[in-house]
Amino acid sequence: MRALGVLDKMKTGFINPVQYFLQLGEDKIAVNDLVGSNIRLQWTGRIFCGICGKKIPKSFGEGLCYDCFANAPGNAECILRPELCEAHLGRGRDVEWERRNHLQPHFIYLALTNTIKVGVTRGDQIPTRWIDQGAHKGIIIAETPYRQLAGFIEIVLKEHMSDKTNWQRMLKNEPAVGIDLLQEKKKAIALLPEQYRQYESTNNEIVELIYPVQQYPVKVASLSFEKMPSIEMKLTGIRGQYFMFEGGNVINIRSKSGYEVELIA
Repeated sequence: MRALGVLDKMKTGFINPVQYFLQLGEDKIAVNDLVGSNIRLQWTGRIFCGICGKKIPKSFGEGLCYDCFANAPGNAECILRPELCEAHLGRGRDVEWERRNHLQPHFIYLALTNTIKVGVTRGDQIPTRWIDQGAHKGIIIAETPYRQLAGFIEIVLKEHMSDKTNWQRMLKNEPAVGIDLLQEKKKAIALLPEQYRQYESTNNEIVELIYPVQQYPVKVASLSFEKMPSIEMKLTGIRGQYFMFEGGNVINIRSKSGYEVELIA
């Protein structure tokens, strides 16, 4: 099988194990089927902006030229800091984009990898957000009508828990043990000021995620196309947005968005 195209974030399907799909050109590849096989990712040396499509010497963010990175609404500061969002006030880099994406229900959640992580995401991004982080469990804490309010709640909880994922430990499958997410949700709600407790979610489902991994590494080493334009190894698993190869070698597919590659399997 050969497919040539520009890399983008892998699409996922919530069926345990999680289903991964890679779109290269006109080919939609079910990459779960490649786990256990030798594959080759050959970078052509070309990078294309994911918004305007022009050829670029280097990418910014996740596969963008500098102009699109600096001006696209999807790269505004409120993406990383939702408390700065002003969509509910009719403001933003692109008011219509903000209305579609941020003036809608948002979830504050707990995700469990090597530790408990708090985060914010749109209502339609559960469990996709947890999958992209490589979490093995997740629970919704609260639901707000717009993004900024979710950001305010996250700020409170970040004083007591992490908002980052340790990707190396996630890929080595070093999960936190003995943690009851429902109890952690109750603790999180108790930490909130009274004005935010009205947004507590009644959904107490703990979503568990299983990934298509044959073998987890003891150590991980990150690969890059700049240092290794042709990566040819046995694919041993997929978790988060990472391809995991034999010998603990890994590559973050999402971070290589815009890179034109040929996949040979």
